[in-house]
Amino acid sequence: MEQTAEVQAKTDGQRESVTLAHGRGGIVGIKAGMTQVYNEAGDSIAVTVIDLKPAVITQVKTKANDGYSAVQVGFLEKKAKAANKPEQGHAKKAGVPGFYHYQEFRLADDATTDGLTVGKVLSAEFLKPGDYVDLTSMSKGKGFQGGMKRYHMAGGFKTHGNSLSHRSLGSIGNRADPGKTFKNKKMPGQMGHEQVTVQNVRVIRVDVENQLLLVHGSVPGSRSSIVTVRRAVKSAG
Repeated sequence: MEQTAEVQAKTDGQRESVTLAHGRGGIVGIKAGMTQVYNEAGDSIAVTVIDLKPAVITQVKTKANDGYSAVQVGFLEKKAKAANKPEQGHAKKAGVPGFYHYQEFRLADDATTDGLTVGKVLSAEFLKPGDYVDLTSMSKGKGFQGGMKRYHMAGGFKTHGNSLSHRSLGSIGNRADPGKTFKNKKMPGQMGHEQVTVQNVRVIRVDVENQLLLVHGSVPGSRSSIVTVRRAVKSAG
């Protein structure tokens, strides 16, 4: 089935907006924080507010030219003094000196890119309340942590002669055979600050005019984290 982009006759300033209706779609936003809203039954629902700031198309990749089809967007505009010359040259067609964040949305190889042109802004109109989405963001960094916090290990005895190993891992391997600690053994180390995707998150409200998206529950990362929103790859339930 042919996939097309639905072009909307709306502008962001002087920019025309376009809905990325290919496959799972996609849009980028910033986690603004959490609040609560009420449904028609009067029930309180905890939601995360995602600020969908303008994501400008900076490049349209095709199977013939690049080996795969994708749309590259720039997010969070830079001033000219903050962008080097190669970046300014790349973003020139979009009419912006540069961006702090670039994101690609893959398309099917046979997808048509009609309506997807450099300089247009992605719109959230492919989403509606009740839809399910997958959200990708960077989790909060927690620094170097021990096994109990990082992997929920039990730790050692509090008494019974134990005076030094209350929060230790215990054994991390055998003796002469195999005589080593296996790779991927759960041990203390850096925790958090990694890309995390939560699946099947329900959309509560879409405010296209103010470019806000309200989703049910929490979203990985701290406030001001960049969040990628796509249609859910799995069916809910």
